[in-house]
Parts: sequence; structure tokens; C-alpha cells
Amino acid sequence: QVQLVESGGGLVQPGGSLRLSCAASGTSFSTYYAGWYRQAPGKHQRELVAVVTRGGTTNYAASVEGRFTISRDNAKNTVYLQMDSLRPEDTSVYYCNLHPPLGGFDYWGQGTQVTVSS
Repeated sequence: QVQLVESGGGLVQPGGSLRLSCAASGTSFSTYYAGWYRQAPGKHQRELVAVVTRGGTTNYAASVEGRFTISRDNAKNTVYLQMDSLRPEDTSVYYCNLHPPLGGFDYWGQGTQVTVSS
């Protein structure tokens, strides 16, 4: 059974930083693309925040480019999202995702709340 367990969310002031972690179990973590999505209050769709491929190539949403950094540690089956210079509009539930590049099922974490407010 695949499990993704997120941690690191919370309340932070504008301009502050948070680091999200997502630990995977029950699957071959290194074979997946790993990413973070978010869903803002009142919105029905999740938006892609950042993704890192099996080979370490990264891609970011324009709204977070230069402020967020995604990384992965295959030895620990973990993907991270370092979030700096946080803004109130970054307030969302953040979800970890594993995507199989050659087809198959996506896996999702349970979500972790990030609130940016003074």
C-alpha cells in the first residue's frame, strides 16, 4: 500500500519561510516524478507548484519561480519543498504527488495547510 505523509505546514508571516516534506512508502519512489500541488481556499482545482523528475530536472509555476525550491532524496524516499519569501496568496493546502512517467496511477498525500498571514 502506497502512503505519502506530508509535514511542515503551518502559519507564517509574509516574507517568512517554510519547508514541506513528503515521505513515501510502499512503492519505488525513485521511479516517479515527484511534485507539489496546492489548492487555495474557495478553488476547486489544484494547481501544480513544482515538480522534479527522476533525473532531478525541476519545473516551477511562474508564481513561485525564484522563491520555492523542490528537491528529492531518493535514499530517504522523500521530496521537499523549500518555500521562501512567502506571500498571503501562497495560502493553500499543499499536496504531495507521485506521477509515473510511463503510465499508471498517481498517488497523493493527505495535504498540509500553509497559511501566510500577519
